[in-house]
Amino acid sequence: MPLDRNQVARDWNRRGYSCDVFTDPPDREWNDFVHATNELVTVMVGTLRLTIGGKEIIAEPGDEVFIPKGVRHSVKNVSPSTTHWLYGYD
Repeated sequence: MPLDRNQVARDWNRRGYSCDVFTDPPDREWNDFVHATNELVTVMVGTLRLTIGGKEIIAEPGDEVFIPKGVRHSVKNVSPSTTHWLYGYD
């Protein structure tokens, strides 16, 4: 069943998180970010490889990944096609 962005946004808002979307082409990377807030990531379409504090995680549609504040992290679209993913901060 496809992921409902509005449902995720409502859930995250209830939990105190924003909800926005990134649309990334294959091999797009976001490297070495550190935020002063916690972050949630959920893949809608495609596959992401996240490196969080040196630990690698593969996230697929529907997976929710928690990134603690102050932890260095990177995200890469490892799909052969465009990936759509949600992110939010508390």
